[in-house]
Amino acid sequence: MKKIIFMMVLCALGLYADELKVLSDNFRADQPKGISIFTGNVMVTKGHDELNASKVTIYTDSNRKPTKMVAEGDVSFYIVTELKEKYRGKSQRAVYLPNEKEYQFYTKVDLIRLDDFRRVKGDKVVVNTVHGHASADSANNEPVMMIFTLQDNNTSKKGSSK
Repeated sequence: MKKIIFMMVLCALGLYADELKVLSDNFRADQPKGISIFTGNVMVTKGHDELNASKVTIYTDSNRKPTKMVAEGDVSFYIVTELKEKYRGKSQRAVYLPNEKEYQFYTKVDLIRLDDFRRVKGDKVVVNTVHGHASADSANNEPVMMIFTLQDNNTSKKGSSK
């Protein structure tokens, strides 16, 4: 009886674990090296997160658990942090580190936080999905650009003036 209950608990926990799902036109792997390469219309999903690219390389440890994912070529993404912040954007390269729960976006990064429409443009943007920390850097001495959307209080007051 204890074994049956234990198995039911394990199965229930497995239902809530985030799975990394990959769809692509092509796939090749080198299992001894722990490398899987997906090319052509690659779509990766994990929970609410989605990443699209031309090529995605997934590196795994000896237990075949993903340790790093590198996306290249017209990368687009949608991510939700553990703080429920929602981001959408694009870049030319992205790295996801599952153990750190961190996304790193490189080259022509355009990231929008959908909750308050803050927008960041740069050549390196890092988002930690646990703590909600973000940082941005630029290349070639070009500035990092951040755009805040402001609400015009005068437009809301015009309709209520006497």
